[in-house]
Amino acid sequence: MNYFDKKTGDFLNRLLSTPSPAGYESEGQKVWTGYLESYADTIETDAYGSAIARLETNTDVMTVMLEAHCDEIGMVVQHITEEGFVYLNKLGGSDSTIARARKVLIHTREGRVTGVTGHTAIHLQEKKNGGGKEPAWKDIYVDIGADSREEALKLVQIGDPVTYAEELDYINKEVVTARALDNRIGGFVISQVIRKLSEKRSNLKVNVIALNSIQEEVGGFGARMMSYRHMPDAAFVTDVTHATDTPGIDQREHGQVKLGNGPTVQHGGANHPEVVRHIETVAKAKKIELQHEATSVRTGTDTDSIFYQRTGIPSALVSLPLRYMHSPAEVANLNDVAQLIELMTESVLALVPDQSFTIL
Repeated sequence: MNYFDKKTGDFLNRLLSTPSPAGYESEGQKVWTGYLESYADTIETDAYGSAIARLETNTDVMTVMLEAHCDEIGMVVQHITEEGFVYLNKLGGSDSTIARARKVLIHTREGRVTGVTGHTAIHLQEKKNGGGKEPAWKDIYVDIGADSREEALKLVQIGDPVTYAEELDYINKEVVTARALDNRIGGFVISQVIRKLSEKRSNLKVNVIALNSIQEEVGGFGARMMSYRHMPDAAFVTDVTHATDTPGIDQREHGQVKLGNGPTVQHGGANHPEVVRHIETVAKAKKIELQHEATSVRTGTDTDSIFYQRTGIPSALVSLPLRYMHSPAEVANLNDVAQLIELMTESVLALVPDQSFTIL
């Protein structure tokens, strides 16, 4: 099945392939805003690079915000040795235990520099208890082919961001793998919702803001700034969630979420019960598969940064199941992506001009 036309597929590939590590998101945001210029009424950015695409209906009706975050986990150049090896620190929740023996790209002001994270060959390792120790970030270095610190500094500098080199690939017609599906796939989803809503303007009864936020992976700062500034009447937040259908995951602890069984809606915490009910009602009416998750304290997403602003923004989190999160080879199902786009689109179209969400 072809889920997207060529233009949309090319945009998805560009969006996923363009590096946007936390704190260094500008190139990816240019791709996102450039695409949405054809569909949104207006585009707006803030000082730190979060971006908004608007559809304006009427000044007297409610406004709903669709939110995703554009940043990915990554690394940053921390130190360069006298021998020209580049040591790293993490950006966000990067896992040092899978960082060795990988091709990486260092993003400098002059362009990309290719390197390889060092890994001592198994023949040369000192074996203790059957194998080598798991590395910490202080143990990870990049070989960029330099013979000295002076030579390395002609290529890279302290503070340059680093990403893995993996890009989008298709495992089969439905299942894709890439780095940064968390959460540039969310930016793709809300872009497609704006596109679909722009094509159904006659059925749209509310104002819509699509927010692609920066720095979620290091604290949810972009969502906090923009939601405080615009104070929408409600928010539908999308991110990825853990698919728990692979070996070694205790579903009693982490819940049951299956890849290919549709998006999830989360209950509890920042999730407003009436917004959740609205989404559930739409899913049932439109026959959209919907899985369920529970949270006891935090969602671990930008929902936590949005819902408490000023007098409160009724919010709900709808998520895309994802395998192998925060790795260079995350895995998602395009059927889940398509259903998430439909769910968010129909949830907006089901809103009425004076919609309000209250508990009491």
